[in-house]
Amino acid sequence: MIVQEALLKRKSVRAYLNKPVTNEQIKSILDLAKHAPSGVNTQPWKVDVVTGECKTRLQKKLLKAFQTGAPRDMDYQYYPLEWKAPYSTRRAACGLQLYHSVGIEKGDKDKRLTQWAANYRAFDAPVMLFFTMDSVMQTGSFLDFGMFLQSLMLAATAKGLATCPQGALAEYATLVKEELQIPADTILLCGMALGYEDTTAPINTYRTPRLELEEFVRFHT
Repeated sequence: MIVQEALLKRKSVRAYLNKPVTNEQIKSILDLAKHAPSGVNTQPWKVDVVTGECKTRLQKKLLKAFQTGAPRDMDYQYYPLEWKAPYSTRRAACGLQLYHSVGIEKGDKDKRLTQWAANYRAFDAPVMLFFTMDSVMQTGSFLDFGMFLQSLMLAATAKGLATCPQGALAEYATLVKEELQIPADTILLCGMALGYEDTTAPINTYRTPRLELEEFVRFHT
């Protein structure tokens, strides 16, 4: 698969087959992703691969934290504290698309919460990935990490696997670090679901729109 095909095919998948992914497959994807660029070759990325019984234990703890209203302690502020257009509009449209795909009405709070809870199971994918970096690193390393994550997702797509990058998996940072024995002075950036897409699941049928070039590109000559 060429890069152009992988870029167009990649999407955030939220329903997975009950089909294992081998450690060899995971290693091959990470071995490609490690070639992502980083400022002065810092390569700030660290990855924890979670499967099997460890995944079951961790997702139970994450679900309990969510369902009991435990305080979130994300290591950084992901979204703006005050939303404004056009970002608030895009956010709302994205949510409506997702819930519409699974037949959840706008006012059905209980079903929306149930659907959101699936985040903490990594949508039942067989693999959870967690991404961390040393807390001494600064904003530039977030940029580096973004390039690493995109490289990983494109590599997975090229090998017939699906992914969903998840900020939600970093919302209870202390819990995750304690369970996976990650040093406390580490930044947990996000998690990711990895597995085989369930192509029959309605939630995997929608695609969010992208802006036309004229809406975000300016040429200067």
